[in-house]
Amino acid sequence: MLLSHSKLAFNSKICHWRRHLIQPSIISRKLTSATGSGTIGLLDEIPINPEYSTYKRYDASQLTSKTTPPKCVQMLVRDFIDDSLYNPNYGYFSKQAIIFSSEKEFEFNKIKDNLEFMNLVAKMYKEHEVPLDVTNKASRQVWHTSTELFKPWYGYAIAKYVVTEYKLSGYPSHDLIIYELGAGNATLMRNILDYIQKFEPSIYKRTRYRIIEISSKLAELQLQSQNVRNNKNVHDCVEVINKSIFDWNELVVDPCYIFAFEVLDNFAHDLVRYDCVTEKPYQAIVIIDDKGEFEEIYEPVNDPLITRYLALRSRTLYKTPVLQNRFFRQLRNKLPFSPNMTSPEFIPTKELLFLEILKDYFPQHRLIISDFYKLPDTIRGIDAPVVQTRYEDTMVPCSTFMVSPGWFDIFFPTNFELLRDIYMLVCHSGKAKENIRILTQRDFLKRYADLERTKTRSSENPMLMYYENVKFLLS
Repeated sequence: MLLSHSKLAFNSKICHWRRHLIQPSIISRKLTSATGSGTIGLLDEIPINPEYSTYKRYDASQLTSKTTPPKCVQMLVRDFIDDSLYNPNYGYFSKQAIIFSSEKEFEFNKIKDNLEFMNLVAKMYKEHEVPLDVTNKASRQVWHTSTELFKPWYGYAIAKYVVTEYKLSGYPSHDLIIYELGAGNATLMRNILDYIQKFEPSIYKRTRYRIIEISSKLAELQLQSQNVRNNKNVHDCVEVINKSIFDWNELVVDPCYIFAFEVLDNFAHDLVRYDCVTEKPYQAIVIIDDKGEFEEIYEPVNDPLITRYLALRSRTLYKTPVLQNRFFRQLRNKLPFSPNMTSPEFIPTKELLFLEILKDYFPQHRLIISDFYKLPDTIRGIDAPVVQTRYEDTMVPCSTFMVSPGWFDIFFPTNFELLRDIYMLVCHSGKAKENIRILTQRDFLKRYADLERTKTRSSENPMLMYYENVKFLLS
């Protein structure tokens, strides 16, 4: 069975979403300039509002002090998505997202089969949502994750892997230092440290666990989760650092492990298209007019981060699907009213920025990434995201990323093989690293998890059956 994403709820019925939340997107334009002082030069015949050239271009960091979404601005797609998700005042994660967590652990050996387990989770999930729906029809979205559904056994599997690797490469010459990005309810942290404390007490004495959390609310929750537990289970080795990994500026010279579990999927992407004849890339710009409506326009790539990513990717064996079948594209271009650009492609520019931070500030890191390599119901485009929200207890997918900031989750699949190649180029100078592995979650758990603990009476194992679209990258 496939649970395609932790952010996809059990109720998958689709209904129509109120139009005031999804702004109408106008046809894409290809431009020579979006910010020039003179007239905007069009490469096609579609008219465009000349006022757009007077709009100032912002990045997401310049909007953090705003309390309402901006108007009369231009933004790169990654900045629009970043602002929509992470703005501290109106962003999605600052007001909408809650992580499902059951008060008790599931006793899998007492559950009849996977169907009974699904019904139990659905019931608890529904009970968890009830208090959130009372005052707001656009209800908060509740995620379910492997960590929460299969605690503590999922966290124990991660701990076993880390301890095994630490014994092989670090112990006893240096301490076990772990950095976790976006720890949510801190359940994974507790499960990992509980395992090390119980089964590896000598290593536990040398363990330091640091959470890097962009959300102030979650950072506070993570600290509280330590304080409210029984004294014997409080882990004094934990530090919560309330900042974005993209603002990190402290050199960590010690060997360490970097955890990124379901983090990359919410890293903002840029959008590019290519000229159908010359294959020249164009970067997408989101225009927000004085009414708060959106328009997508294009200009030649000039952003340094997009340029770096495309240059690095050209050094790999990857070939974007939109530039394949050149003969077909040339034939199509001879037809009347044929498009002058390819289909859209989303590129993980913030992911590249993350890798560059690892290289610059964590030179001796070991990386553990777990995320989704494919997703259903994505919008149009290569490596395109899922855009969705909840309304009256129903999950509502959308067909565009240009939606009202703060109301929608926007999350992307990860191309793990391409990620590995880019990671090698950035952090290992392109040298072959045989110890950089990609595993499915199922294969990882079969190696490191105590599967008897999550087996039902029918011998089905939900932990192996769920999240079949998840992979691990281990360096």
